[in-house]
Amino acid sequence: MIIRSKAPLRIGLAGGGTDVSPYSDIYGGCILNATTSLYAYSDIIPTDNNTINFYLQDKGEKYSYKSEKALPIDGNIDLLKAIYNRIVKDYNLEPLSFDLHTFVDAPAGSGLGTSSTLVVSIVGAFCEWLSLPLGEYDIANLAYSIEREDLKLAGGKQDQYAATFGGFNFMEFYSDNKVIVNPLRVKSKTLNELSRNIVLYYTETSRSSSDIIQMQQENVKNNNTKSLEAMHKIKEQAIMMKEALLRNDLDQIGNILNMGWEYKKQMAKGISTQLFEDVYETALKAGAIGGKISGAGGGGYIFFYCPNNTRYSVIKALGKFGGSVRRFEFTKSGLQTWKSE
Repeated sequence: MIIRSKAPLRIGLAGGGTDVSPYSDIYGGCILNATTSLYAYSDIIPTDNNTINFYLQDKGEKYSYKSEKALPIDGNIDLLKAIYNRIVKDYNLEPLSFDLHTFVDAPAGSGLGTSSTLVVSIVGAFCEWLSLPLGEYDIANLAYSIEREDLKLAGGKQDQYAATFGGFNFMEFYSDNKVIVNPLRVKSKTLNELSRNIVLYYTETSRSSSDIIQMQQENVKNNNTKSLEAMHKIKEQAIMMKEALLRNDLDQIGNILNMGWEYKKQMAKGISTQLFEDVYETALKAGAIGGKISGAGGGGYIFFYCPNNTRYSVIKALGKFGGSVRRFEFTKSGLQTWKSE
């Protein structure tokens, strides 16, 4: 028997960064994101050989451990081991024996929420295997707790909830880790047109988001006026984006993205780079209305809203930078798990 799961990677359309504490605790955060047809996959194969094998198929890596109640957190695939440790601890389980295979459709550090989405996928596979009584909010909160509390990894809250719930969601974040997910009933024609008009471009660079996020957190703690005002505007942008989507005012989405990009760069140093500035300017000259870096910034994916048939001229213009365009569709489903006999 194989226990399988997949969870979708997300694109943050507006409000990114306002889900990060302490901003969300003090002011409340708002984010609008949408999941894509790019996924994090997990397969668990139960065994009885007192061994735990982790196969990172997208990286060609394998790690093996003796079955114990807690695996060492030592700098090697700590994310995967921390998930196992938490599941065994929370449900008072005896040591488990299994092979875990993972694969993610985008590289780590690309800005699509890969790490958090993988955690959700693995947690979902354990839930399917062990029949754990966890609902959507429970799974997302557990994934967040493993990353942010157990491993002390810097970051926000949106990725875990996007991967679990799926679709277009307007999310609200408050103190005490309170999260409200509001699914948006986006019309199919709006979803199709939006997928058609967005160009997702990978710069072939990656980054660790933790440094940027930590600077953002320090700016809030130190009451940095410029940074705080930018975050407030970014939160307003999420509300504007929600209204534009529900009204099917798609061209306005490009304008909102452009506005959000200008404010996002003021949240912390290192969000943009000269490469990103050149790519952005080139895309606008080729016909894009607006765009946004995906994730915290510093590297990874950037996407543009290209109305009518301008996507072709934008893709052609971006060819000189050596990156690649990734085709995708927006999806309505979140985490999915099943058994293969």
